[in-house]
Amino acid sequence: MAATAIKGFDLNAIDRAFIENPFPTLKALRETDPVHRNPDGSVYLTRHADVLKVYQTRSMLSDKKQEFGKKFGQCPLFVHHTTSLIFNDPPYHTVVRKLLAGAFTPRKLAEMEPLIEGIVDKLLDRLADEKEFDFISAYAMELPTEIISFMLGIPKAHRHKLRGFSLAILGALDPVVPPERMAAGNAAVAEFDALLADLIAHRRADPDGAEPGEVLDSLIFGSVDGRHLTQEELIQNCIFLLNAGHETTTSLVGNSVGALLENPDQHQRLKEDPSLIDTAVEEFLRYQSPLQIGNRLAGEDIDLQDVTLPKGTYIHTSIAGANRDPAVFESPETLDIGRKNAKQHLAFATGIHVCLGAALARIEGRLAVGKLVDRFPNIQSNGAPEIMGLARFRGYNSLPVRI
Repeated sequence: MAATAIKGFDLNAIDRAFIENPFPTLKALRETDPVHRNPDGSVYLTRHADVLKVYQTRSMLSDKKQEFGKKFGQCPLFVHHTTSLIFNDPPYHTVVRKLLAGAFTPRKLAEMEPLIEGIVDKLLDRLADEKEFDFISAYAMELPTEIISFMLGIPKAHRHKLRGFSLAILGALDPVVPPERMAAGNAAVAEFDALLADLIAHRRADPDGAEPGEVLDSLIFGSVDGRHLTQEELIQNCIFLLNAGHETTTSLVGNSVGALLENPDQHQRLKEDPSLIDTAVEEFLRYQSPLQIGNRLAGEDIDLQDVTLPKGTYIHTSIAGANRDPAVFESPETLDIGRKNAKQHLAFATGIHVCLGAALARIEGRLAVGKLVDRFPNIQSNGAPEIMGLARFRGYNSLPVRI
């Protein structure tokens, strides 16, 4: 890709070609313009060292009230994205993170692992009678739907709506958002808000009725230094849990199997040596990270490898670019399920905003992909897949397979 084309690259004006395959552009940016300045003055970082430093520097801010105010105006999307954990800083971030962390303790995860295994086995049993199906809707989406439903106490009658909610809300975070996508995002927040308000009222009235794996009760009744979550904070952070735990897990499982289907040598390698599943999951996260782009606002000047970004700079972090940096990963464009340092990927970010559910996601990936490959070793592609068409998040709308 020509250097002149890279110099003219604008993250805020990307096209479908970039969304379908961003990696050649990210490679060219990393090599020729790794601290790329967009026309609006924001910068786009594609080197692993730069992205890592931004995430590990406490003065980098996640609060997006000013930025999202310009993007969304006053609407349900603005309320959600400025109230949820991920787009806030201490002290609010500290309080909410401590309350949510109770759902991801080693004890809780140990309780959840057999639950996850049971869901995976049930889904695989159901698929055993099928010859051809869409892997995303039949499997990758079903696992996190069941898990997040247990966590939030969502009744079965409403579970089919969850991925639609998640995609609509997350889709509004893309650099370029058409009006119809913005409207869909606002409608999703409003509808899920009303559903959660009913669930919260029910749990307040019946605090001892929580099922195993549910965390709604601890969010409602828990406190940090006497500070409880308000009703608005409760609702918006439950929506955050849906988005953080649902769409990214769907994409982790879908992207993993998609990568194996495109790399039959690695598929065969995993079939012959199932003990590789843990490193394979890390490599899938590196190779096709469900989250592709993050953001920070420089609260102070920050020194990167060869430039200082001044306070006030709006920073886009290319997780996808960092995860294919040859300075860290040998032959980064190649899938290698035995890669020794795959865990240096930044799919879960790092620093104070490191993904709370990283350990849970790894368990889901290990069980969902490992058991699938063992149960259906001859799974293969059965038609052209469809990328879901978002820049910030990478995954499939559909992945036709046959077993």
